[in-house]
Amino acid sequence: MVATPTWTAPFAENRVMGTTRYCLALDLIDDAAKIAEYEAAHQKIWPAVRDHLLANGVVSMEIYRLGTRLFMLMEVNPAVYRAEVMAAASAANPTIVEWERLMWTFQAPTPWTPAGEKWVPMQRIFNLQDQ
Repeated sequence: MVATPTWTAPFAENRVMGTTRYCLALDLIDDAAKIAEYEAAHQKIWPAVRDHLLANGVVSMEIYRLGTRLFMLMEVNPAVYRAEVMAAASAANPTIVEWERLMWTFQAPTPWTPAGEKWVPMQRIFNLQDQ
């Protein structure tokens, strides 16, 4: 499943790096073996997946886990990255479709995820720079 994100607004601009940051959440299926498999798959992602992310303006991506909740930090080059363009490129690329199909066997939507979506944006509630 290659989901087209409905979110396009950035979570935050990183003025130091000149990037736009997205903070996203997704859940994993509550199964220790599946979680271990998911983590193993991310130790060395497929080269085509890495190349696809970079070609679409993703300059940095990290995923963190607490239990079954995943948290992704994605920094993009705002001159290159367009969510809808990346979603279309993903859907047209058989390798990315296969990767997403495989990842969806481990993933589950959060209780707040709209139907047909996977990763959803989180709301920033604190910023030290604003204090």
